[in-house]
Amino acid sequence: MSTDIPDQSGGSRVPGGEAAGPDERVRGAEVEPAAVPAPAPLPAGRSRRGLVLSVAAGWLMLDVVSKIAVVASLTPGRPVEVVGGLVRLDLLRNPGSAFSLATGYTAVLSLVAVAVVLVVVRISGRLRSTVWALAFGLLLGGALGNLSDRVFREPGFLRGHVVDFVALPYWPVFNVADTGISVAAALIVVLSLLGRSYDGTRSR
Repeated sequence: MSTDIPDQSGGSRVPGGEAAGPDERVRGAEVEPAAVPAPAPLPAGRSRRGLVLSVAAGWLMLDVVSKIAVVASLTPGRPVEVVGGLVRLDLLRNPGSAFSLATGYTAVLSLVAVAVVLVVVRISGRLRSTVWALAFGLLLGGALGNLSDRVFREPGFLRGHVVDFVALPYWPVFNVADTGISVAAALIVVLSLLGRSYDGTRSR
C-alpha cells in the first residue's frame, strides 16, 4: 500500500517520487484579474455651462441696450431707413412671440419662456459640444431678452409688450432677442441633422 510522503517544499510526495506542489493542489481554480476602475469623465460640462452663460449674458445685454436706445430715439409710426433703405428701424410694441406671432397669448408665452430658460440652464451642465453651447447661449439670451420685456414693460407683469424695431422687406419686425432665438434654432437643426449630440457624441 502506498502512502504520501511529506515533502519539505510545502507539498506532498505522490507515488513514483514526484512532489505535488501547492500549484498542483489548486489546479482547476481560476484567478480573476483585478478590476481596473474606469477613468473619471472629464468635467467638460462645467466649462460649457460657463460658455452658455457668457454668450447668454452678452446677447441679453445687447438686446436690452438696443431696446433702450430705440425707445429713447424712435417714435412709433415714423420709421427710419438705414443701409440704403434695405433696413428700416420701426418701433413697435409686440404682445406676441417672435416675429409678432401668437399676439393673444402673452401670459402663456411668458410662462413658456420661463420653462425654456430653466431647461436650457439645466441641460447646459451636461454639454460637451462648443457649438451646442453657443446655440444654447443664444437661445437663453434671446429668451431672457423678450422675457424681461414681458416682466418689466407695460401693461403689466408677464403681460408686457416686447419692443421690436428691425424691419426687412417682406419680413415681420423683430429685435435682437428674436435674432438670437432664430440663429439658435438653425444651429440646433443643423447639428441634429449632422448627428452631433449636445453631449459631444456622434450618431453618424
